[in-house]
Amino acid sequence: MKLRPLADRVIVKRIDSETKTASGIVIPDAAAEKPDQGEVLAVGPGKRNDKGELAAMSVKVGDRVLFGKYSGQTVKVDGDELLVMKEDDLFAVVEK
Repeated sequence: MKLRPLADRVIVKRIDSETKTASGIVIPDAAAEKPDQGEVLAVGPGKRNDKGELAAMSVKVGDRVLFGKYSGQTVKVDGDELLVMKEDDLFAVVEK
């Protein structure tokens, strides 16, 4: 299945965080918090402004982004858990 987001929405796949602390303690999956970083898989065309012009999106496919812990709507596609959220829900793009 292929998803194509509408308007200013993006589809993000969470990036798994470390399950081991710096001191070597392994954190079980049940106790671990969901990561707040992800990779953008798809981007909508953008939102229209008051004049009807299409405002370009500031993120692109492949960007690593930061978002809030409870941001977006979780959907399951082909066994993968993905997030659909508005571009406004994103905090930052992680530069490498």
